[in-house]
Amino acid sequence: MTKPYFEPDIMRISWGPQHPMSGQTRILLDVDGEKVYRIIADLGFTHRGIEKILENRTFLKGIIPMERLVMADTPNIGLGYVSAIEEALGIEVPERAHWIRSLMCEMARINSHLYAFGLQAESTGYFPAVFLWTTVDRAVLLELFEELTGARWSFNFFLPGGVHADLPDGFEDKVIEGVHYLRRRFQDYWVAMVENAIFEMRCDDVAILKPEDAIRLGATGPVLRGSDVAMDVRRDEPYAAYGDLDFEVITESACDSMARTKVRFREIGQSLSMMEQIANEIPSGPFRTRVPLFVRAKAGEVLSRVESARGELGVHLFTDGGMNPYRVKINSPTLRNMFVFERMAELDEILVADIPVVINSIDPWYLDSDR
Repeated sequence: MTKPYFEPDIMRISWGPQHPMSGQTRILLDVDGEKVYRIIADLGFTHRGIEKILENRTFLKGIIPMERLVMADTPNIGLGYVSAIEEALGIEVPERAHWIRSLMCEMARINSHLYAFGLQAESTGYFPAVFLWTTVDRAVLLELFEELTGARWSFNFFLPGGVHADLPDGFEDKVIEGVHYLRRRFQDYWVAMVENAIFEMRCDDVAILKPEDAIRLGATGPVLRGSDVAMDVRRDEPYAAYGDLDFEVITESACDSMARTKVRFREIGQSLSMMEQIANEIPSGPFRTRVPLFVRAKAGEVLSRVESARGELGVHLFTDGGMNPYRVKINSPTLRNMFVFERMAELDEILVADIPVVINSIDPWYLDSDR
């Protein structure tokens, strides 16, 4: 066996800890003084076998464990699986249900991005107040979720054929009220973070990811759009109500950590606009198509793609005529973006002090990568 070889001037250190809510991982850095030469993301510490669990549950019973992939973004994650089930079973979804799904997905996108802002502010070492702001403002969305679904985090609200329940009376007005509040608040966020000299110093020109490298390495979501690549499944392959909504695919051309942060800021503005459109224009009609509890899918395979808060989520479903999926393969956005993160030191000069800023500009959710 060949013995491992280490450069005499390179030291390997372990960086951490990571926030426990999004799961645990192990990040190793090969450094010479403060300069990082190599990043190693040792994933798999929170692997729970979600794909195998889905293969051993009926289609309906698999929705709950699927949503556990990303607790801050459960509607987008759940929709990816439910859409695959509907395609496999040939189920038609009422138009009103599509609009309710899009409303919840955009609310979840804002909730997830707020969490990312809080961690990014903490990573620069001087913004504890911003994390508290994001926690308080997320409560506005969580209260809307609770009124609609009865839960604040994991909802099990999307079912094959539609949604669990219709919007409560007056819910549209509360959505618009929440939109107006959050728009005012994000002016404060912009001044406190993006236009703050210290935040600019920590994020500008740090971890530059050029468009060709982002595409080559398989980046997705805000990481890809922060490298000036306008790719978004909601626009490119419209699903739910996105084909009927007006929104812009946000990109930034600086390709650095600040650009990825700005993409999330500006995407929240687009999400608020879509929430307002849905509240004002949602069509009437049924919210669910009745589907038998125990249903069998024809043998075959389907691929569902949705744009989650962290990027493209793919669910590849194989069926064999039974009531369970025969095989499930999840293409998670965090796993793709962590592959990009590992190569950041090869693409740009990174210091040890930059690592928290860089990884939070990726916005990983380690449970998503481990599946």
